Amino acid sequence: MNDGSESKLATPDNARPVALAGGRIASLDFIRGIAVLGILAANIFAMGQPFTAYMYPGAFTTGHSQSEDWMWAAQLVLIDGKMRGLFTLLFGAGVYLFMEKAWAKGETRWLQVKRLLWLGLFGLVHFFLIWRGDILFSYAAAGLLALLFLRLSARKQMVIGVLAYIAGGLFYVISMVFMQITADGPVPDSPELAQVQKDFQSGAETDLEDGRLETTIRQDGSYPEFVSHTVKEHGTDPVASSWLIVFETLPLMLIGMALYRYGLFEGRLDHRKQRLWGWAGLLSGGVLTGWIALATLDGGFTYYSTLSAFLGTSHFPRLFMTLGYVALLALHAPRAGSWLGDRLSAAGRVAFTNYLGTSIVMLVVFGNWGLDLFGVFGRSELYLVVLASWIIMLAWSKPWLDRFRYGPLEWVWRCLTYGRRFTLRR
Repeated sequence: MNDGSESKLATPDNARPVALAGGRIASLDFIRGIAVLGILAANIFAMGQPFTAYMYPGAFTTGHSQSEDWMWAAQLVLIDGKMRGLFTLLFGAGVYLFMEKAWAKGETRWLQVKRLLWLGLFGLVHFFLIWRGDILFSYAAAGLLALLFLRLSARKQMVIGVLAYIAGGLFYVISMVFMQITADGPVPDSPELAQVQKDFQSGAETDLEDGRLETTIRQDGSYPEFVSHTVKEHGTDPVASSWLIVFETLPLMLIGMALYRYGLFEGRLDHRKQRLWGWAGLLSGGVLTGWIALATLDGGFTYYSTLSAFLGTSHFPRLFMTLGYVALLALHAPRAGSWLGDRLSAAGRVAFTNYLGTSIVMLVVFGNWGLDLFGVFGRSELYLVVLASWIIMLAWSKPWLDRFRYGPLEWVWRCLTYGRRFTLRR
């Protein structure tokens, strides 16, 4: 149904000429390029090692040296959660940018609904057939929910997003810290709490055992066995992770929409204040996360201490750093016209292809059906894999866009969304 009613209800900044979006799109592309490279640096440990190694160094099949412990701490401070948060902010901004263009053409939000449903399908294919660390399905689900808040003012979107993020943080901190204290502490006097402790410890062992089974399949099994394991043991994970959508993904998308409408990505904010608040968020969040990382190191890595560090106590500092990153990168984006800046912007324009393409490549690199390197590389060597992948992403993206209008998967997604074939070659 398209009666044009939504364009009549558009707020003033919906009605801005689409031609003015060029600077915003360029800024978004540059920041998105950095985010998609950073996401790989976080994901690689759940691609080349058991999935539990993403957070817990004890799950590495190669062991974890003291220097790698410090690498874990540095990554927790600088990368983990921040690149995902940055990408989520940009996704929210992109949802609103897409709707600005749709409104200008007389379309309604149903075009966006169709676009997100296709994205959700891509996400499920990614999860079940390639890698179960997928975020696309969550983005699609959160994006559909975000459409309910589309016509609110930017201020209301910001307030709702921040309040929801705070609510999520309280949930994470209370639940994760309780798990850590209960699971890693002495046996409680209360029979009920003692049983809870056993359940937590059993849950950790179940996850670690699943990682050992995954290692066996990836090293000695076949690709059909790999898919069968994902379906059998993790088939409900996309739905079970809905708590992450409500407490983190959706709030960050709403904040991203609001920042976009405030003019963050087109330089409409006071640059001096934006720089000040950007550094304040980055430094304060970094100091707090650093303290969390050091406390985890001093206490010795346990399954629940690392889980608490990732999902619980770092929740609020992570937002400070994510907002700091986006504020400072948005200031730098207009001046990023160097060789590297152009390459990063190109990688951001084809971020969908880079994200899924990297997962496909790693499936072949690490699987027994490919180069058979799963569980072979430790943290240090996996960083080298990341570096090589960054070089490839930066190398191919710009030459491709010099010849074609869209990335390969961006083109497929666009054709499916609009139900027609677009010209690919320039």
